[in-house]
Amino acid sequence: MNRVPMTVEGADSLRAELENLKKVERPAVVQAIAEAREHGDLKENAEYHAAREKQGFIEGRIQDIEGKLSHAQIIDVKAIEPSEKVIFGTTVTIIHMDNDEEVTYKIVGDDEADVKDRKISVNSPIARALIGKEVGDVVEVHTPSGAVEYEIDSVEHI
Repeated sequence: MNRVPMTVEGADSLRAELENLKKVERPAVVQAIAEAREHGDLKENAEYHAAREKQGFIEGRIQDIEGKLSHAQIIDVKAIEPSEKVIFGTTVTIIHMDNDEEVTYKIVGDDEADVKDRKISVNSPIARALIGKEVGDVVEVHTPSGAVEYEIDSVEHI
């Protein structure tokens, strides 16, 4: 399977979630199942069925996270010599050429992307257009509403 790029922060976040699921959530749901079993008939026991369903979600999420971490190529952008070139993990400020609107994004892995937090996937159209370009370059991003041009204002390795 192909390696999936991930920032150090993204990997740390997944590891923390995995630890919480294994050490807190999993034991709690096992306890809830045990308590529900004590209430008698399992066929009509809603608490038991709810706990079993939650256990399924937790086990599925654990497997999902372990799979993502096993295929992750963790990239520490701080260890890379700073330059004005846009690469994975950098924070880039771009200016919309038509209305001079300034936006800052951090280019991250697919699982870390969160537009509300200004983190965009390395596979997004904007990131694909920006990767490899330098400060001062103008890039054209193809969107559903047509092509949009942005100028790269700054690149930070944070």
